[in-house]
Amino acid sequence: MSTFTGLSNRVAIVTGGADSIGAVVATYLHRAGVMTMIADVNVAKGEELSSQLGEGAKFLPTDLASQEQIQKVVDQTVDEFKGIDFIINAACIYADSGLESSQEEWMSSFQVNVVGGALLVSKALPYLKESSGASIINFGSISSGVAQAGRWTYPATKAAIQQLTKSQALDLAPFNIRVNTIRPGITWSAPVAGLTGGNRAIADQVVSGYQPLGRVTEADEVAECVLFLCSDSSSFVTGTELAVDGGYGCLGPEAKESAMTAMIEAIDKASN
Repeated sequence: MSTFTGLSNRVAIVTGGADSIGAVVATYLHRAGVMTMIADVNVAKGEELSSQLGEGAKFLPTDLASQEQIQKVVDQTVDEFKGIDFIINAACIYADSGLESSQEEWMSSFQVNVVGGALLVSKALPYLKESSGASIINFGSISSGVAQAGRWTYPATKAAIQQLTKSQALDLAPFNIRVNTIRPGITWSAPVAGLTGGNRAIADQVVSGYQPLGRVTEADEVAECVLFLCSDSSSFVTGTELAVDGGYGCLGPEAKESAMTAMIEAIDKASN
């Protein structure tokens, strides 16, 4: 059970909450006493998770490209749990064709990753205003602030989320609604497990070159930080970005090697 206060008997909507990191976040919230609405397009996994969690957890098929479905998840959450305190915007399209991305891929990426979550906040706002400690958490990414080869649509949406959080935090502060971004590093999740064929050792080995703490991020570590940003412990934290990336964000182009040292070595080698 979480040691954070201000979570019990609260109500959360978790988009993308049926699978991967989102499912872990939904599970942690529920264990902390938060009544949790799982909103996702994955019906099979959403129903399975809701059943596993039991009382205080519900699943509603939700496509963030549909305003009607966004409104429906707000309405049903209020009908079921009598209010809304937290919105966790974890839903995401990871697919990225870089230079070859089509207009449809661009539009769908922004619709789900950015616009859908923003509209959810807008439609839930009357209920968030009634909360004594509302918190909105947008999922950013390490991809938002660096160039990554072959990736255009995903990093662009995550950079937009970072700016959106700041604007939302400013406009919603008068209602005591806090808005923050959580920025996971390369996390042991469905996409990473798929790329490595489920080989965690390989994932850790590769990622150790990018995340100074030497391994992939755990979904549990991301979930713990979500709890913090929802809890009373972060009551004066808004408009900020919390990195859970093992140091990825502080690692510059030189990575773990010093360019100056490399130049000295090159000069010595050339002299010999």
